[in-house]
Amino acid sequence: MINRAAILLKYKEPAIRWVNEADPFKDNPGFGLKDVNEERTVYLISDADGDTPQTVDKWVKKNYLALFEEELNGWYTDPDLWSHNLTLKLFRQWFDVECHTVLIDTVNGPINDEDT
Repeated sequence: MINRAAILLKYKEPAIRWVNEADPFKDNPGFGLKDVNEERTVYLISDADGDTPQTVDKWVKKNYLALFEEELNGWYTDPDLWSHNLTLKLFRQWFDVECHTVLIDTVNGPINDEDT
């Protein structure tokens, strides 16, 4: 087991509407909830921040903007296509937050950060 918790965001209908409406190419048939929630980004946080629903909520309140921007950037890298009102309220309307606290590293080797 590793000393981390994992945060996953589950998209809700308002976020899917934005994904489909913001598409600058309009060449996709549109995404649905199942499509978008099939493959999700995993955000590792400290195990203390994932300890209880209250600590997760506190962590999300502190970090929602970074999560929001990361998710939007995953769809469209042009910030002009993003909502200009990235509030905690909107974040909660667009995403459910899941936290997983039991993470087992099954690889016998170091964890490398590709960005460094």
